[in-house]
Amino acid sequence: MCRLLVVKSDSPFLIRPHLEAFASLCRNSREYQGHGWGLAFIKNSHWTIHRSVRPIWEEDLSIFGSTGFLMVHARSAFRNKCIGVEHNMPFCSRRHVFIFNGELRGVRIPSEGKIGAEKLFHFIKRFDRGDLFEAMKKSVSVIQKRSDHIRGMNFIIGDGQKIYLNSLFTEDEDYFTMHTKRVNGTLMICSEPYPGQADWRKINNQTIRILE
Repeated sequence: MCRLLVVKSDSPFLIRPHLEAFASLCRNSREYQGHGWGLAFIKNSHWTIHRSVRPIWEEDLSIFGSTGFLMVHARSAFRNKCIGVEHNMPFCSRRHVFIFNGELRGVRIPSEGKIGAEKLFHFIKRFDRGDLFEAMKKSVSVIQKRSDHIRGMNFIIGDGQKIYLNSLFTEDEDYFTMHTKRVNGTLMICSEPYPGQADWRKINNQTIRILE
């Protein structure tokens, strides 16, 4: 069960302060979030991807510059299995980047991928006929019907302009509820509020929406 962060702004912003806040909440999470991390950000109109097997709080976060669109994932591997940089998100497919937090059991869907999150991403993309939002709604509905249990299924897909968000959980509301905040043209979505910050709003359970 991982931690997610997306930041989108009308103007370029420094990446480091957001990573430092995210690293702090990951380090102090009740679940261990140190099985690697990754980020994707827009640079010169293209995605730049970085992944590491080290905990985010042990990394040099000063090496990243600025962007207008940032997606970050810190990993808590299920049962401490499949630990390796190849399993770390974000996952990328052409112009879409995907990050996930949750736990699903007994999922019966035909999809490729090394871990469950990657299979979920490819399954969603199979439904995409030019309308990713409709693909999300259809795939989530199918997964709900074909899973024995969904403890949590939070995921975000970004295309560099829009944020496609799904929040769904049946247990542990405090842990799985995502939060959002807007400040001066900057939109932030995170698994938890930044440490020491107020005015974050909770995102309702069973939410599928587009944010711009």
